Amino acid sequence: MFQLLLAVDTSGKNGSLALARAAPGQGESEVSVLEVVPLTGGAFSAQLVPQIAALLEKHGYSKTDLGAFAVASGPGSFTGLRVGLAAIKALAEALRKPIVAISLLEAVACGGAARGRVFAALDAGRGDVYAGDYELDTDAHSHTRMSVVMHRERLLSREEFFAEARSAEADLPESKRKAIITPDAVLAEIVRAAGIQIELIEYPNSGMIARLAWGHLQRGQTVSPEGLEANYIRRSDAEIFSKPKA
Repeated sequence: MFQLLLAVDTSGKNGSLALARAAPGQGESEVSVLEVVPLTGGAFSAQLVPQIAALLEKHGYSKTDLGAFAVASGPGSFTGLRVGLAAIKALAEALRKPIVAISLLEAVACGGAARGRVFAALDAGRGDVYAGDYELDTDAHSHTRMSVVMHRERLLSREEFFAEARSAEADLPESKRKAIITPDAVLAEIVRAAGIQIELIEYPNSGMIARLAWGHLQRGQTVSPEGLEANYIRRSDAEIFSKPKA
């Protein structure tokens, strides 16, 4: 019996939502993404719920047919992330279905060709880089499932990122080196200009979030609506510039 999964990404200017289905025992690569619907212009609060309803109706489903939810938890836009997470929290709570939160850095890491130690990078603006250090491998029991271990995710200055990237290419055997991956073309150009190898991939969308979430779901890596939180990594301006009370 297949399970229906709704995935939402409102982390950036161009978000999306996806409807996918898979059967127990299938790997991430076997997940069938029925459709990915773009959410353009950043007006996610106005678009999200009507678009979800329209997507389900188009494919002959209602919200009660959904078996689980997936959401991009960040890093990204503070406002955008809040909108996406609030919608998923409300739906999951009403339907009593599990939620899988997926880091965009994990999606970037898994979107490249490299396996083993992977360094995922996203342009964070202000001269900073969101960086995720991951270990990727094929599941020993299934060639269609991915084993993902996150070592750490951080906000780095560009200089710190270059230092980390150069250490990834340091005097190590090739099998031990970290592959560096990004979907940001400008960041990739800057890194290459610094003489560092980097793989440029397409920006992960909610279809990718759905595939990754299926693997997490089968491993029981879910969160409750009250436990769902954004993975901002960077503090908000309000936190940075707020003055401590006397």
